Amino acid sequence: MGSSIYRFGPFELDPTGGQLCRNGQPVRLGSRTLALLCHLVEHRDRPVSSKELLRAVWGDESVTGAAVTTGLYALRSAIGDTGRQQRFIRTFPGRGYRFIASTWALPAGSRDIIQFCRTADGTRIAWAATSSGPPLVKTANWMSRIDLERTTSLFTHWFEGLARGRRYIRYDERGCGLSDQTSGFTLDEWIEDLDAVVDAAGLDRFPLLGVSHGGALAVAYAAHRPHRVSRLVLNAAVARGRLARADEDADTDAADLDLKISLTGWDTHDRSYQRFLSTQFFAGSPPEQGDEFISFLRRSVSADNGARFLEAFSRIDVADLARQVRCPTLVTHSRDDPRNPVSQAMELAELIPDSRLVLFDGRNHLLTAGEPAWPAFLAELDAFLAEEPGSG
Repeated sequence: MGSSIYRFGPFELDPTGGQLCRNGQPVRLGSRTLALLCHLVEHRDRPVSSKELLRAVWGDESVTGAAVTTGLYALRSAIGDTGRQQRFIRTFPGRGYRFIASTWALPAGSRDIIQFCRTADGTRIAWAATSSGPPLVKTANWMSRIDLERTTSLFTHWFEGLARGRRYIRYDERGCGLSDQTSGFTLDEWIEDLDAVVDAAGLDRFPLLGVSHGGALAVAYAAHRPHRVSRLVLNAAVARGRLARADEDADTDAADLDLKISLTGWDTHDRSYQRFLSTQFFAGSPPEQGDEFISFLRRSVSADNGARFLEAFSRIDVADLARQVRCPTLVTHSRDDPRNPVSQAMELAELIPDSRLVLFDGRNHLLTAGEPAWPAFLAELDAFLAEEPGSG
């Protein structure tokens, strides 16, 4: 068996440890069934014949092909697959069986460890880190809950892509997720949260990633802590929230209406309001993804704190601080982002002295696993971080 941990859907497979988990909870599998899954996952690039499975799983025992059929039935039942609805394992008549689900492989030591630290004002902050590699710190963005990100399909690829080969560090900001449910949301307090996390992680200098509204915090932190931030990566970010950048009364009215509709949708089960909010984040995705996003937000933050976050984000303004950023900066953005217009990415790239701008074709505010912009973003990020002295 291999030395990697594999993620697919809500499952995590550890061949070395001999365990399959679903949403963090162990799934009971017989040793043969587990070995069958491991072999299919580790050879997912091709159909695997019944003969090969017999040899790999049952060895020299005198068994027939019926053992494979029985084993596959048990395996499919355990992971919610069927012979008719083949989401994970597909039958190729005359050729064998192939594991077809999107799968991410991580080094066996790259487990996600959740810890807690306290800010200067005593607020408890939940943070998590994978175990090895050069660091990458991600600011908290929107409403997070770090214990759910790996099992929520909207965000699994973010974890897997950013953690691969790195010590990936992220956290829940105050008032959100597993952190203390305080009600104060200011830029200075968010900087305190990030200070506490990187101190607890033992980091002196590190690259910093800001996504969506976390981008404004990343900009402010890089400006206030130039000795700590070596490189800055921004995705779907803005220097100024919608109310902060409104130049005319009509813009202010539109921004205020957007905020009120979003707040109403937050605290109601009316799907029309919820859909209004979710389509601003996933305009180019099926409606189910928007529904999953709303469900994730509801589990991440209370309605009261969600309203406070929305209000604070709409008024944030780090344009002056952006001019003070001195580290190399990569600004990335989807051309048709409905939440934060591409003009805002252009403004950031113009404000930050040592920056470069990369635009992707796409309509999602938060990049999804299946769109071309996602691997393009990872490639740009990897190449940019590889330029850092000592990264290789």
